[in-house]
Amino acid sequence: MLDHLPPDTPKHVELIDGSLIFRPPQTGFHMLVISLLTDRALGISTPPDLMVAREMTVTLGMRQRPEPDILLVKRSALTTLAVTSFSPEDVHLVIEVVSDESRERDRTTKPLKYAAAGIRHFWRVEMEADGKPIVYTFELEPAVRTYVATGIHRGHLKADIGFPVDIDLDLSKFIS
Repeated sequence: MLDHLPPDTPKHVELIDGSLIFRPPQTGFHMLVISLLTDRALGISTPPDLMVAREMTVTLGMRQRPEPDILLVKRSALTTLAVTSFSPEDVHLVIEVVSDESRERDRTTKPLKYAAAGIRHFWRVEMEADGKPIVYTFELEPAVRTYVATGIHRGHLKADIGFPVDIDLDLSKFIS
């Protein structure tokens, strides 16, 4: 369905529970967090069999095709340059950067769907009152297909997601 929308459709559209969700314009916080995580962190530490993807959907079912802010996927999943979506078994990590408009979906709806689909790692990034990012990290408990919290990170994110991740979360380096 998403691949057959008219060309004048807004760029970022998700399919959640069979409904089209048009994502609002991103904030400066959203843009900086995505740049920090994709360009300066995950892109550097990711093993060669994985790659960072942005602005791509994950096909979770006929009525479910969310577009996470950042994906870490198997490099082999990019079978052609015409790929528009990834299968959950090819996704290693999903990251959602929360905005006012997406808060409910990013905190409840999407994590439940990602976990049910078997995606092993999920991170949710929010902006604290002081404008700094806080990252909540989760790992799939496979027997019940639900996420369990693995950490709350302020200032620095150090985790193991099958490989070590060490990220300075200071956004001021992007604006100064």
